[in-house]
Amino acid sequence: MNALTIGVVGAGRVGAVLGAALNAAGHRVVAAAAVSGASRERAARLLPTAAVLPADEVARAATDLLLIAVPDDHLAGVVAGLHRTGALRPDQIVAHTSGAHGLDVFGGVPGLALHPAMTFTGADSDLERLAGIAWGVTTRDRAFATRLVADLGGVPEWIAEDARPVYHAALAHGANHLVTLVNEAADTLRAAGVGEPARVLTPLLTAALDNALRLGDAALTGPVSRGDAGTVAKHLDRLPAPAVPAYLALARRSADRALAAGRLRPRDAAALLEILSPEKVGSPV
Repeated sequence: MNALTIGVVGAGRVGAVLGAALNAAGHRVVAAAAVSGASRERAARLLPTAAVLPADEVARAATDLLLIAVPDDHLAGVVAGLHRTGALRPDQIVAHTSGAHGLDVFGGVPGLALHPAMTFTGADSDLERLAGIAWGVTTRDRAFATRLVADLGGVPEWIAEDARPVYHAALAHGANHLVTLVNEAADTLRAAGVGEPARVLTPLLTAALDNALRLGDAALTGPVSRGDAGTVAKHLDRLPAPAVPAYLALARRSADRALAAGRLRPRDAAALLEILSPEKVGSPV
C-alpha cells in the first residue's frame, strides 16, 4: 500500500499506539487530537512528528485516512461534530476503532470499523502485541481494509454490521471480566494468608486458559464439574461476602456447560444445582 497521510483523533491508549504502528509501517501520521495531559504525553512519546491540533483540524490534515479512537459512547458525537464543521470529505477514508459500532455511525461517509482484538496500556510494549492479532473489521472496501490490517501486522475478521455488539460483548466478557476474575482470586488468596498470589495463580491460570482454548468445555475441572456439592457449599460459606454473587453466577454457568458437554451427569448435579439456585445469587448463603 502506498504511504498514507493520516490523522488520529484521540491519542488515548489505543489511538497513540495504532498511530505509532502506522508510522512504523511506512505511513505518515501528521496530526493528532490530544486533550488530556496523559494523551498529550502519549502523543509526544509515540507520535513525535505529529502536530497536536483540535479534532476538526486533524481531520482536514488527514488527506488519506482519519482514524478516530475515542470511547464507544463518545464516537457518534465526535463524528457528528466533524460533520458540522465540514471537516470530513467524500474522498477521505474514515476509520474508527470501536468494537461495538459499525458503519452506521459515520452517517454516509466512506469508512471502516477497525477494532483490534487486543488490550492496550498505552505503553511502547503494546506495539509488539499487535503482531498477528485479529481485527474485527466491518467495511464495504475489503481490499483496502485487508491491506491496512496487513500493514499493522494483523489478520482481518469480517464482522457483519448487526453482529458488532455481540462480537464486542464476547471480547469484553472474555478479557475485561477475566481481569476482574483474576483479581478476585488474588484477593481471596490473600484472605487465606497467601503472600504472593501471582506465584500460585500464574501456572494454574495459564494452564487453564491454554486448555480452555484448545479443548473447550472438556477443559472444565474442579468441584462443579464433579458435582461436589459439599465442597461448593463450604466455599460459599467461607468466601468474603462481596465475592459470593459472582462465584454463584459463574459456578451455575459452569454447571450448565458441564451438563451440556456431558462432563457432569444429571444424577450427580441435583444437590449442586440446589446450592447454586438463582434465588441464592446476591442473597446470604
